[in-house]
Amino acid sequence: MPAEAASLIPPALDQLREHPEVSPEEVPGLLECLAQVLDPRDPRGVRHALVGVLALAACAVLAGATSLLAVGEWITDAPPHVLEHVGVRPDPLFPK
Repeated sequence: MPAEAASLIPPALDQLREHPEVSPEEVPGLLECLAQVLDPRDPRGVRHALVGVLALAACAVLAGATSLLAVGEWITDAPPHVLEHVGVRPDPLFPK
């Protein structure tokens, strides 16, 4: 009698194959998902939208940041096109 498979990955992949193809228009992007998070901050003094802050933090973690300090450093050194894409303007007082 053959031994049972130890990995559950093949059965999981079989379940995924049963679903129809999804078009990119049907899957919300990261910014659309993050825009649904309620902003608990007092609007006075808010410089950047919460969606931009969360998106930059997610980018930093995906790039390998493992602490709040590393996230802050990554955001400080983020390429301008990344800042523009998430809707965060660079601080004019700290040019790169």
